Amino acid sequence: MKFTNIIRSVAAAAILASVAGAYAQAPALLHSHNDYVRTMPFYEAYSQHMYSIECDMFYKDGKLLVGHDLEDLRPDFTFERFYLNPIVDIYKMNGGKPYADSDAGLQLMVEIKSNNTEAYMKALVKLLEKHPDVFNPARNSNACRIVVTGQYEPSPADFHKYPDYILFDGDINATYTPSQLERVAMFSVNFRSYSIWNGKGTLIDAEKAKVEAVIARAHAQGKPIRFWGAPEGITAWNTFLNMGIDYINTDHPAQCAEFFNRWNAKNYVISTEAQPKQESSVIRNDRLDKITRSFAGFKNDKMQLTERQAIYTPSYLNDGADKPIKNVIMLIGDGMGINEVVAADRVNNGLTMFLMKFFGLSQTTSADAFTTDSAAGGSALATGVSTKNRHISANADGSANESLSEFFYDKDKAVGVVTLGNMADATPAAFYAHYTERDSADIITRALLNDKLTLLAGSGINEFTKRNDGVDLIGELRKKGYRFIRDIDEICAETGKTICIDEEMGEGAEVSNLDLLARTTRQSIEKLQSAGKDGFFLMIEGAKIDYAGHSQYFPGSVLETLSFDKAVAEALRFADSNGETLVIVTADHETGGLTLIDGDLNTGAVVGYFLTNDHTPVPVPVFAYGPQANKFIGQQRNIDICNKIKALFK
Repeated sequence: MKFTNIIRSVAAAAILASVAGAYAQAPALLHSHNDYVRTMPFYEAYSQHMYSIECDMFYKDGKLLVGHDLEDLRPDFTFERFYLNPIVDIYKMNGGKPYADSDAGLQLMVEIKSNNTEAYMKALVKLLEKHPDVFNPARNSNACRIVVTGQYEPSPADFHKYPDYILFDGDINATYTPSQLERVAMFSVNFRSYSIWNGKGTLIDAEKAKVEAVIARAHAQGKPIRFWGAPEGITAWNTFLNMGIDYINTDHPAQCAEFFNRWNAKNYVISTEAQPKQESSVIRNDRLDKITRSFAGFKNDKMQLTERQAIYTPSYLNDGADKPIKNVIMLIGDGMGINEVVAADRVNNGLTMFLMKFFGLSQTTSADAFTTDSAAGGSALATGVSTKNRHISANADGSANESLSEFFYDKDKAVGVVTLGNMADATPAAFYAHYTERDSADIITRALLNDKLTLLAGSGINEFTKRNDGVDLIGELRKKGYRFIRDIDEICAETGKTICIDEEMGEGAEVSNLDLLARTTRQSIEKLQSAGKDGFFLMIEGAKIDYAGHSQYFPGSVLETLSFDKAVAEALRFADSNGETLVIVTADHETGGLTLIDGDLNTGAVVGYFLTNDHTPVPVPVFAYGPQANKFIGQQRNIDICNKIKALFK
């Protein structure tokens, strides 16, 4: 057994209680099976907010000794040392509760391993009765629940001999009187009696039916059920949750708890049915880059869509045609990997993006790192030159690389840069500025004075009004002929060059603002068309798919991607009406390492699990539509996208 690094119970409880505060209530009761083999028995499971913790015990030489087999036993491996005293200590520390930060309960399951049942039970009761405020619910409604299990547990006929607060593990095949059933806490069942499933893929129908029948039998008696001997892993845990198994049995408490922790942040479904009221909490990651740290977060109670979002079916009239193009619309989903797109598609039962027939993959590695940041990733898309992380369309020596904005400005086209985020953030900045440090907002925004944009739209008013360099940037831009507005609905109110800083563009996606980027896209196209130039270039960024990945918040990822897809639909509508417009949809990188665990094709329910809160180097999708769209299929580097666009105009 692994009884190493055991620390004094009071100190351990104090340390681990603070860790436990990070864990939200799981959607099922988690049971730490054979807990005593952990490196730190009890504490490892407790720190993960396990509801139920199991230990095997023998009664030997007047002591309750913890262990699986007789040869494991040592005189100092006592029930009091490893379980009773730590539980008593945490109850004292937490004011009579198992957890100071929540109302979650605690259950201790003790398995009788020796056949001297009567002596065993007498010794157990004697120890428990020393601490009635901890173990007796008649004294404390938050008491630790005691459940006795094992082949040597007392027969149902003897349940009444023991204090009412001691409950017993039931036999699903036994018949209990009503009074005996009241003492049954749960039914524990050998999974292998009904299925040989190894936890990969899905249960075969016949075995699934057997397991479901046993679950139904337990629930018909008003009791929860636990399966021991069951397979483990994310697929298995998720399957058992969906089947209605009440206790998820695990020999890997940390991994199991992590999977179920923040469960509302790991799944999403569009539903017209009444949903459980969500906490009005705000989900955000405090480690966003300097310019985006003011992001207020995703509002957890504002995320529930009640209907699927309409998508646009293109006409394909000029799709892939070998003919000249006049306009280019590039849409960048910041942090949008293929799994982010697939997740939103499965939830919504369709995306406009997936109706674009020309498809490729983009490798996103930067000049100095296997995993790019948004500065290098955005710069590659903007300039066609691979640069170092943190560099904004600039080489290591600070020299500038020509962006698509400058390229098209020189060809007498109107140029627009729009972001559903801070307009000084790395991706939009790559289309109008050049510098070696992405966080230098004052220097980046001064590049707007180069006067090469017809339209800039996004959030970030502080970058204009609370500057460190003392420059009256709004005043200077007005001298350059720019109209400065604060509402995206006014973009087309007047002609001329426009900078729109609307703080709503910086807010997280929710039901009420899901069409904000689409509305801005529609007005931006109209604005650039009316500029009297020979066509236009427009970059549209869906900035906060990235924020959702950094926050490991799956509902945010789904809604931000749906919001972005609505903007894609607006671009395709225009391309169909215009006939001379190339639309490119891609990403600068993927964020979060999103993995899709499971879903339901009928309901659109999807479970998504982020592996990191940072960027990943996985390839990102490239969708193309309109004339010359066939040039953007297959595997390509991120820099190739820009260079292919430029080549079409030379």
